[in-house]
Amino acid sequence: MKNISTLVGKELQLYFISPIAYVVAMVFLAISDFLFYNQIQYFSGLSMRMMQFQNDLPELNLHDAVFQPTLLNMGVILLLIVPLLTMRLFAEEKKEHTSELLMTSPITITEIVFGKFIAVMFVYLLLLILSLHVPLMLSVAVDVSWKPLFASYFGLFLMGGVFLSFGLFASALTENQMIAAVISFGILIGLWMVGTSVHAAGESAFRVVVNYLSISSHLSQFVKGLISSRSITYFVSMSALGLFLTHRVVESQRWK
Repeated sequence: MKNISTLVGKELQLYFISPIAYVVAMVFLAISDFLFYNQIQYFSGLSMRMMQFQNDLPELNLHDAVFQPTLLNMGVILLLIVPLLTMRLFAEEKKEHTSELLMTSPITITEIVFGKFIAVMFVYLLLLILSLHVPLMLSVAVDVSWKPLFASYFGLFLMGGVFLSFGLFASALTENQMIAAVISFGILIGLWMVGTSVHAAGESAFRVVVNYLSISSHLSQFVKGLISSRSITYFVSMSALGLFLTHRVVESQRWK
């Protein structure tokens, strides 16, 4: 654990002394705030129209009308942003020729992979926490259903584990950060878009498999406020797969 904590501290220091974390955070928060603002405006306009026609304040579900579509769109934004967080983790080590020092140190490959993963997961979690300022401000004026909201954020957190583990895998494949980002984009978009082929699959075993592999279908369950053990198993298993593949790639390069 000491080796992992040391590596986590080193990676976090590299994140926060460079502009990467700050630029990514600013872009993510600006886009997420814009998404929230647009959905709140739509919700307010819909409420006003319903009041005009019914002469009464309708009972509207804030979570379904505002948070659910916004958080699903936020998942897409995170899909595009996460590769920017992970692209340097191994690629930069190779380019700067510091990977040889890391590989010959007493630290194990498992500790290296987990140390880098925990560090970037901390940065990712910080982004999610910062985005909570909008629900907190809304709670001053309206009643916010916190349970489905926290279920939604738990889903985004688990989804982040999958995104980051495969981003780590992509970074381990090359010393070029841009190539690592593109590979990561390709993998994550594939996992997100795989659900679009469900409708063409009919009622077949293939449909079941494809639907299970789709990240978006599992995230939508959490965003609806439903915490499913099936979806938790999926996210944890996919994160473990990404870390396993990263471990195998790093291990194969250690003996070259």
